[in-house]
Amino acid sequence: MNHEDTCLSFGPVPSRRLGRSVGINNIPAKVCSYACVYCQVGRTLSLEADRRPFYDPQALADDVSRRTGQAGAENAAIDYLTFVPDGEPTLDLNLGREIALLKPLGLPIGVISNSSLIGRPDVRRDLLQADWVSLKMDAVVEPLWRRVNRPHGSLKLGAMLEGALAFAAEFRGRLATETMLVLEEQAAGEPLERLAQFLSRLRPAVAYLGAPTRPTAEPGVQGVGAGAFTRAYHVIGARVPKVEFLTGYEGDAFTSTGDVEKDLLAITAVHPMRREAVEKMLAGAGADGSLLPAMVARGDLVSATYGGHEFFLRRFKKPAQRQDAQPGSKARTRGTVEE
Repeated sequence: MNHEDTCLSFGPVPSRRLGRSVGINNIPAKVCSYACVYCQVGRTLSLEADRRPFYDPQALADDVSRRTGQAGAENAAIDYLTFVPDGEPTLDLNLGREIALLKPLGLPIGVISNSSLIGRPDVRRDLLQADWVSLKMDAVVEPLWRRVNRPHGSLKLGAMLEGALAFAAEFRGRLATETMLVLEEQAAGEPLERLAQFLSRLRPAVAYLGAPTRPTAEPGVQGVGAGAFTRAYHVIGARVPKVEFLTGYEGDAFTSTGDVEKDLLAITAVHPMRREAVEKMLAGAGADGSLLPAMVARGDLVSATYGGHEFFLRRFKKPAQRQDAQPGSKARTRGTVEE
């Protein structure tokens, strides 16, 4: 539990989900219950599924308090305090105590979890204290769950899904889900339908669809094609009120900047736009008719067809291969996505 030489908090930094966030490291690097094939912060060093204490809760709270005080002195805005360590935050037996200690700071508290331990009542009790919780839901079909997330052997998918439903029924904060689409099977047929059905039962305020935007621990792992993203967006969107892409692009979607190209890139980074909607937007801004094909030709936008309509999405940039990744590697990777 030695916290010396450990950065217990960082930021504030821009968050794709929560504005400007102070991140909280309540787990040592690469301790996780998952070994996801797409992990973007390195390989899991310790695959664990039992909760235990890691750092002194008061030391962690004091570190966060100092950081928020410094930010205030520099007039740096903070929208959230977010538990987003280099591992699964709910492995921390002191998570609930830490949230309680941070409440007096008067800032909303978020937790980004891989959902693996949500079947435990004590984990749900801890998370109920948060204001915003993101639960990873990459797959609700057993073979895909194991292929994508590579969970600790003691974990059971059924317990996780039932625990997530129990948590959602009781949680009074804002619930989000996150799905990383890296296998075509995730975004087609029965696996996609079952995921959409489960999310409709979970009723998150927003369901995020993501793709790797940084080097992954396993070589060659990247997001599915634009057509698969568009299909997943519509199938899940038919059951969940709000679906957004979580692609790593910051921006001012739906905010008028006076730069129609910038606005178009920001919007299509969040959700696909039909051709007629894009053309109407460009015409309203007085943009030249050649702008759309030029953006496609440059690779800024990609076209996909779904339900007889043509859609445009911001291109998902292919992540570079990790320098330490070797072909055929069986390396483990942690299970939460960075902020």
